[in-house]
Amino acid sequence: MTTNQNNRRLRPTHKLSRRQMMLSSMTTVLGAGLASGASALDPRRNPAYVPAAATPPRPWADEARDWYPPGKPGEDYAPVFTPNGATLDYKIVDDVKVFHLIAEEIVHEVAPGLVVNCWGYNDRMPGPTIEVVEGDRVRIYVTNRLMVPTSVHWHAIILPCGMDGVGGLTQPAIAPGDTFVYEFIFPDAGSFMYHSHVDPMTQEGMGLVGSIVVHPRKPERKPDRDFVLLLHEWAIEPGTSVPNPFEMSDFNILTFNGKSAPGTHPLVAELGDNVRIRIGNLSAMDHHPIHLHGYNFKITQTDGGPIPESAQWPETTVLVGVGQTRTIEFLADNPGDWLLHCHMTHHTMNQMGHDFPNMIGVDPGNIDEKIRKLIPGYMTMGQDGMESMAHMRMPMPENSIPMLGVQTQFGPTIAGGMLTVLKVRENAPGYDDPGMYDFPEGTLSHRVTTEEMEQDGIDFPKDMRERHSANEHDNHEG
Repeated sequence: MTTNQNNRRLRPTHKLSRRQMMLSSMTTVLGAGLASGASALDPRRNPAYVPAAATPPRPWADEARDWYPPGKPGEDYAPVFTPNGATLDYKIVDDVKVFHLIAEEIVHEVAPGLVVNCWGYNDRMPGPTIEVVEGDRVRIYVTNRLMVPTSVHWHAIILPCGMDGVGGLTQPAIAPGDTFVYEFIFPDAGSFMYHSHVDPMTQEGMGLVGSIVVHPRKPERKPDRDFVLLLHEWAIEPGTSVPNPFEMSDFNILTFNGKSAPGTHPLVAELGDNVRIRIGNLSAMDHHPIHLHGYNFKITQTDGGPIPESAQWPETTVLVGVGQTRTIEFLADNPGDWLLHCHMTHHTMNQMGHDFPNMIGVDPGNIDEKIRKLIPGYMTMGQDGMESMAHMRMPMPENSIPMLGVQTQFGPTIAGGMLTVLKVRENAPGYDDPGMYDFPEGTLSHRVTTEEMEQDGIDFPKDMRERHSANEHDNHEG
């Protein structure tokens, strides 16, 4: 195990091969002598390049010296699962992992009934997850198919300044039609993000975002299920298809991995699994308190690194600020279907849950009948909250979603947006949706009779007794 004087966390050493020792020696000897671009062995063309007299040592000095082999999925790490997403493919060239990102305009389905024209990477929003291992050398090509200049910033990754991806500060912006390359070493394990850093308000707001997962070279433990969720928010007016990145407060579409419930894929785990959920937030303006039903968990990592076990504490809600990642872990010991959602209540609404007049408690009388003479199909909504909207199928503007909820065996959830479901089952070998939970007998909340209440000494309100009895009769007849 080694560490540098910056007191960065310990990393395992690795025995060098003859070829790696020769290349490493050549890098040191030739470091100051080769002209720029003169040879493939030019140390400045190699992500392992470290000035020989660097003091203090650079944050990636240990990895550059030890020259770790590329991490292999299934051997060095268990691959993550990105619900509704994908992992970016790569090639290995001379022990360097080579990736290719393409920034482009895309057509993206947020939820059934809502398709948007946004920007993304490799025909996805968010872009595909970049998955590597601590110490991996990477070469990431970025091609710009947009109509505007762009760049890619590797959010929270510690790397050489010229690879940080800030257009105008650390590099020229990537012009339309051009391709740039980023080369560096991932020195730290953790959960990170990537996004444009040219006109970030517009380009991040249009969808140029993605997740990065860096696995430890020699983990103390591997999770059985490892999920990645990236949070985002949009302002998309009903009947339109282009997000408005200039909006500052009224975001009406909230997403996990670019999807709004009921379009979100569930998080599936098997009873007894150790579960890790990596949550990143690249929303424009809002922090998100992400709440998990049925479990408590520990917050084990931030985008700055792992939290020592002695500093972790149990939680059921984790606040993920804009530009932050938080990683939570727990044992899947409670079977069922459990909501995972932002606890900002307006963040579990869709388009028709915003900019709505307050009609709570209003008795519309026969106004609907009168207005229908002028506007066929008119109906007053909202006097009982959003519940009725989840059941109505009134005419909607094209390419719009009303107050959609997740459909269950008991009806819709009356909550959508930034929401998904953790499904824990006794037998769940993969990530496919296992369907509705089969509640064991005696474990499901149910409607009671007045007699049951009286047996437990509950004094049923007189003004409710007649209504309750009528409901009993209707249920019995049904």
